[in-house]
Amino acid sequence: MKKIVLLKYGELVLKGLNRSYFDNLLLRRVRTLLRGMGGAYETDYAQSTLCIRGGEGADMDAVAARMKKVFGVASVCVGYECEKDMDAIRQTLAAHAPELLGGATRFKCVAKRSDKRFPLGSPEICADCGALLLSLGLGLTVDVLDPEVCVTIEIRDRAAFVHGGGEKGAGGMPTGSNGRAMLLLSGGIDSPVAGYMIAKRGVEIDGVYFESPPYTGEQAREKVVSLAQTLANYTGRMYLNTVSVTEIQETLMQKCDEKLFTLLLRRFMMRLAERTARLTGSAALVTGESVGQVASQTMSALGVTDEAVSLPVFRPCIGLDKEEIIVRARQIGTFDISSLPYEDCCTVFTPRHPNTRPTLEEILENESRVDVDALAARAFETRRTLRLEGK
Repeated sequence: MKKIVLLKYGELVLKGLNRSYFDNLLLRRVRTLLRGMGGAYETDYAQSTLCIRGGEGADMDAVAARMKKVFGVASVCVGYECEKDMDAIRQTLAAHAPELLGGATRFKCVAKRSDKRFPLGSPEICADCGALLLSLGLGLTVDVLDPEVCVTIEIRDRAAFVHGGGEKGAGGMPTGSNGRAMLLLSGGIDSPVAGYMIAKRGVEIDGVYFESPPYTGEQAREKVVSLAQTLANYTGRMYLNTVSVTEIQETLMQKCDEKLFTLLLRRFMMRLAERTARLTGSAALVTGESVGQVASQTMSALGVTDEAVSLPVFRPCIGLDKEEIIVRARQIGTFDISSLPYEDCCTVFTPRHPNTRPTLEEILENESRVDVDALAARAFETRRTLRLEGK
């Protein structure tokens, strides 16, 4: 018997004639991660399941933990491969029952018999294996309605797999299957969640972060780098662009209405993000905005913000409240980083009474007081790019 990791595919199974395109992207991502772990690994795909086998000394639990961050994988199962006969299956169960059960006492057996030539049917396999587990003296009870764990026996063409039902994977679509987008990444809670949500749909993401030295410092930038690194751990790679908007902010404060300052700055950010996106081949912009969360995220404000650019703007968090966003931030590992007390440029020169119902006419009138193109061009010249590799 050999310890293995099984990756169960999700919605990829619904794809038609172009299914192989998605399968290959997912397999490429898995193999890239395996190369980064050292050692020798084999992958074998059949029936919407990818089996990973490790060489001598391979840490398959570490492999499983990493695979839970692969988009396109619905669940990850750590188990054992054995010969395709009941004696071998019983021996595997007896030898590894505590590990397969994971401390649970209520269980049921599930059999998946893709090889219909196997002499026992699924109900007989379950009855046989369930009786064996009960005989081991582990204090177990069978609960077919609400089990703590499903001990699963899969009868495949060449072997049998035994595992404890697995853990939830990242789901979604393989990275790179749905184009590239540019994420406006701040140090807050919302934008990393938005980046994760769009990346889950197979979109490769790069980021652009707007800094405002000397009003924002290096610690604020390092915070955003950490957030981008966390996202790169899911996507495999991310380019983070940093652009200074200090001159833009100071000019707006001198020449424009204070109540419109945040929206005017936001429009500059969108222009700079679009310019960066076109350089990198991104087909859309992504923001962490949610309707009504702050003054610059009312429907009127979002409308005048979008008018500044021609690329589509995706807002995955648009209908989520703050509590829902925080839950997702905790799940993906960005919440604690976002909570670090380093300000970003959006908190600099915040108006006391922002306009929540702006009109495009008053926005354009204020922009006529400054040289928009020149300000944007000089800001873009400050752009620096950092390449982050997933871990």
